[in-house]
Amino acid sequence: MTARPADDDRLPAFLVTLLDASFDLPLRHRMPRPTATARRSAVLILFGDGPEGPDVLLIEKSPHLRRHAGQPAFPGGGADPGDDYPVGTALREAQEEAGVDPAGVRVLATLPELFLGPSDNLVVPVVAWWDDPADVVVADPREVARVARVPLAELADPVNRFRVGHPSGYVGPAFGVADMVVWGFTAALLDAILETSGLARPWDLGDVRPLPLPGARAAALPGTVDDEEDEDAAAPTVADPPPDGPPTRTVGPR
Repeated sequence: MTARPADDDRLPAFLVTLLDASFDLPLRHRMPRPTATARRSAVLILFGDGPEGPDVLLIEKSPHLRRHAGQPAFPGGGADPGDDYPVGTALREAQEEAGVDPAGVRVLATLPELFLGPSDNLVVPVVAWWDDPADVVVADPREVARVARVPLAELADPVNRFRVGHPSGYVGPAFGVADMVVWGFTAALLDAILETSGLARPWDLGDVRPLPLPGARAAALPGTVDDEEDEDAAAPTVADPPPDGPPTRTVGPR
């Protein structure tokens, strides 16, 4: 796919910066080692101009799913026969999960696929701009519990940033926004996007908290509740294991 020229004056400055520097966008994931059974998937990173400034669309998966239950994520899923993969897959999933009309979305770039070992998925992130934003809805309650347009200013706010850790050794970035705990693959992408676009602000890397229970709200995280509240943690279900190699480049030349 051909990316939208970065000098497009209809795009906000942060997004132009992101597209211009996309080749150097790093992620702390293992180098791709796909298996023969890996499923091809795509997610939509949909930016828009919201009432509180630029925002990005996130969903919270249904707590009843067998995989990734209750976890925040970008809209997305596995490729279906006949999809124009990966763009068609990402747009179809966003429509099915959050009611996004593909006609109002301008696709800007696709990122090279990333291998997520724990879920055996090859994921292609698709970056897009919402030319015609609409009210977000839970289009499929069987798969989605909540939908939110999260302001980038909230994601960049140091108050909302921390890291989550697990006894297995996994430690990764996380966000407490929109009453959700965003971590794993989604948080790693958001962290890289903020850094590359110039929106990141200094935050406390030493603030490491146990992974929340699946579907836990931001208010249930240690450090944001009274001392008498439970602080249980759960094993990760979508995050990669600790990185065992150099950061991977996730975007090729546009």
